[in-house]
Amino acid sequence: MPTTDFQSVDDYIASQPEAVQSALEQVRDAIRKAVPKAEESISYKIPTYKVNGDPVLYFAGWKRHYSLYPASGLLLEAFQNDLGPYEIKKSTIRFPLAEPVPVRLIERIAKFRAKEIAARRS
Repeated sequence: MPTTDFQSVDDYIASQPEAVQSALEQVRDAIRKAVPKAEESISYKIPTYKVNGDPVLYFAGWKRHYSLYPASGLLLEAFQNDLGPYEIKKSTIRFPLAEPVPVRLIERIAKFRAKEIAARRS
């Protein structure tokens, strides 16, 4: 991943290898569909989605996979059956680029995270 400071998610995705760009666009679309009120920005040099200033999800592209962050304990427990085929390290879910993007799963994860963050604010 380049060490450039990106000004937008478009810039971030455009900086990725062509093979990664399509997957990242699908991830982006899934998050935006699931959490339409989320503010899209760059934080920690990767795409970030915030609701009321609180980060809900981040994603990043890599050479062989793309990742979603953070995967809380509650999220991992709620999605344990769905996440079985994917690599999970600490609070990161890694999806291989060689497989189709699990759009519906990512939408469900984004909705779950948005509800989780909203519950913390209550």
